[in-house]
Amino acid sequence: MAELAEFEKQRSRLWGIAYRITGSVADAEDAVQETWLRWQRLPDGTADDPRAYLTTVVSRLCYDQLTSARARRETYAGPWLPEPVVTRDSPEDRVTLDESVGVALLTVLERLTPAERTAFILHDVFTVPFPEIAEVVGRTPDSVRQLASRARRRVRAEAPRRSVDRAEHRRAVDAFLTAVTGGDFEGLLEILDPEVVWRSDGGGKVTAARLPVLGNTKVARFIEGLMRGFVPGRTWLAVREVNGAPGLIMADPGTGMTAVYAFTVDAGRITEIGATLNPDKLTHLDFTALR
Repeated sequence: MAELAEFEKQRSRLWGIAYRITGSVADAEDAVQETWLRWQRLPDGTADDPRAYLTTVVSRLCYDQLTSARARRETYAGPWLPEPVVTRDSPEDRVTLDESVGVALLTVLERLTPAERTAFILHDVFTVPFPEIAEVVGRTPDSVRQLASRARRRVRAEAPRRSVDRAEHRRAVDAFLTAVTGGDFEGLLEILDPEVVWRSDGGGKVTAARLPVLGNTKVARFIEGLMRGFVPGRTWLAVREVNGAPGLIMADPGTGMTAVYAFTVDAGRITEIGATLNPDKLTHLDFTALR
């Protein structure tokens, strides 16, 4: 049996690969667990390069999962957003944002083919060589190079403009929260970019906008409508780390309603808001502990 210590050295990286390919916390955890089971069954000394072996196994599992999920996502009710990763605090020494795990970029990656997405993530984010990626997607190294190139061009063209400065991002989220909780419509308009985009993922399970809401006035009015359902002293909003950047979480113990909000910020204003409301995508979160 292969050594547990060797696997544990790679676990965090394997989960990062799996989450970026699938956009699902549950699927990423399942893929890492299956990779571990296969690693356990591997005789000692079989894998000359454990890192490469484990990367190939978890990536293939996720690529197959993403391919099988493609049809379901194409018929998904309303906008599709990734399952959010939420933590209470961020590392104090981190001053820039990790775009590769951000909700905005993962939403763009959803528009790629499974092969393009896998090639882009493995090569551009995790610097996996093309011959190794070829084993994952069943293509030649040259074909994989073209896949990654096409994906890169599309990401550059479609990814929203954004700041990588954490302090700037946090100021915008704080200003948004202050305006929302204070009923300050003008303040909300000020912090929202004129071309801001709001996407709600309810998955057909809860009430949510089936189409993106565009423009600061429409988004501000939409948020005003949402706030009418908030009950002071019962409904709460809090700034938390959402996919590597300051975001918001919301919970209403009276109705059981929960939500996670991710933000894209540029030039001090919010350019995109991703609202994950689908309860199936929030089951991995303990809102009580995160409060």
